[in-house]
Formats: sequence, C-alpha cells, structure tokens
Amino acid sequence: MFSIIQAAGWPIWPLILCSIAALAIIIERFMSLRAAKVAPPKLLDEVLAVTRSSLPSADVVDKLHGNSVLGTVLAGGIRAAMADPRCDEAQLRNAFETSGRIATHQLERYLNALGTIASAAPLLGLLGTVVGMIEIFGAQSPTSGSNPEQLAHGISVALYNTAFGLIVAIPSLMFYRYFRGQVDEFVLTLEQGAERLLPQLLQRTPRR
Repeated sequence: MFSIIQAAGWPIWPLILCSIAALAIIIERFMSLRAAKVAPPKLLDEVLAVTRSSLPSADVVDKLHGNSVLGTVLAGGIRAAMADPRCDEAQLRNAFETSGRIATHQLERYLNALGTIASAAPLLGLLGTVVGMIEIFGAQSPTSGSNPEQLAHGISVALYNTAFGLIVAIPSLMFYRYFRGQVDEFVLTLEQGAERLLPQLLQRTPRR
C-alpha cells in the first residue's frame, strides 16, 4: 500500500484525508441514526398513554427529552402545553415544528460534509491525473527524447489518482444517499408522532 502511495505522488494525500474523514462520518452516522436512538418503536404509545389523563410532571418530560430524537420533539409540544394551559392548536403546532427543525438538523449532521467528499473526490482524482499528464509531457525532450522512468512515473500518478478518487467517491455517495433516505424516513416518523400527540394535548388544554 505504501508503495502505491509513493507511486501516486503528492496528489493522493488529499484523497487519503478525504477517505479518513468519510469513514469517520459513516461510522458516526451509523451509530447515531439507529432506531433506538432516533425513534424507539414503543415510545409514542407510552407517551400517549401517559398524557391520556393529564400532562406528566416536569421530571418525566425531561426524561422524555433525553430519551431520543422523537422524545425531544414530543417533549417540545408537551412543554408548550404545560407552559400555557390555554394554548391553541397553532401554538402547539409551532412548538412541535420548532422542536422538529432542531431534530432534523441533528439527524442531518455531517451529511453535507459526506456529500461534499463524494463530489470532491473525483475532482481531486482528476487533479492527480492532470499532474501525472504534466509529468508525462515533461518527460518528453526534443533533444534527448523521452525519459522512460519519468514517463512511467507520470502514468502511475495519473492512473492511481483517478482510481483512488473513484474508490473514495463511490462509497461516499452511496452512504450519503442511504443516510439521506434514513433521515427522510425518520423525519416522517417524527411528523406522524407529533400529529398523533397533538389532538391529545388539545384535549388536555382549556379552550379560550
């Protein structure tokens, strides 16, 4: 592997840094975008059961907030109902939407960086290709002819960087699309959870 890096020349180092960053993001997102951390399957039913007769205590809401991303969104609506028992549907929806925007931002963390790596890696590979081509043309001399050693080095720089750029870009793009799909599904789950809790909170709040 080290011999390949040496043969590829300096243009491969930015690609290596990109590959390390992409791998770190992929591992972090796999750990963070788990259903147990985002939207536990039974959490919504438990919250609906707790809030059916009355609003829970502040300690229970705090625990719900720290439970998961879905818990954070639901806790935002419950806190709005607790802060103003006479709040209307528009105010509760606004509380849910505010919590939802924060939750969505949390779910999308680092995805822009991963998408940027997926887009930039082929360009960095192309840069290495151009550098290799420059070395190839530099190996040509009108007087002494071509330098086979420098010519071979230029070809290796061009090919290795092109290949490594694609090696970094293709998995990064695939995982970016996969995580985007997961985030979209989780956002839909959060919206559905808020919609199911909203009528119950309205029943618990006195009308003006």
